Amino acid sequence: MNVTRAIGLLSAVLVFLIDQGLKYYVTGPLGLNYPYAALTVLPIFDLRFVQNIGVSLGMFAANSEAMRWMLVVLTGAIAAGVLWWMLRERKLPDVCALGMVLGGAAGNILDRIRFGYVVDFADLHFGEWRPFLVFNVADAAITIGVLILLIRALLVRDKSRKAPDPVENNVNA
Repeated sequence: MNVTRAIGLLSAVLVFLIDQGLKYYVTGPLGLNYPYAALTVLPIFDLRFVQNIGVSLGMFAANSEAMRWMLVVLTGAIAAGVLWWMLRERKLPDVCALGMVLGGAAGNILDRIRFGYVVDFADLHFGEWRPFLVFNVADAAITIGVLILLIRALLVRDKSRKAPDPVENNVNA
């Protein structure tokens, strides 16, 4: 395994550990482990316990045990695809972004296996306006990782590819 892939796997492990550690701290020592439990940290940020039974913005709610396990299998398959992509990718920024996605996915998958829901706790708000649903570190890492991949795909050009030289190709310029 080369250094780039090791950094990607380390990124995934760090995201996973930070996510699970903060979820433990919020639901354990802070005691925010029941519906509507909340703690104001800043005027614009609360820790608020939410049991998220869906995926991505609460869609595809797992209202039954069968649906819960279908979500585990589906998100596990997606995570396996991300791992496969990460192990084949050569560019360090893309590998790190994929590691963030993988670590976040693993954290949310573990929650769904252990509890039947994903623990969300971060509530960013401006007065009554909430630009996001309540989320967790895993959600943030997945979102940031995907945004990095999209921005790099759309805006970063591969410098190893150069435009054909008209002189080399005997093309009249």
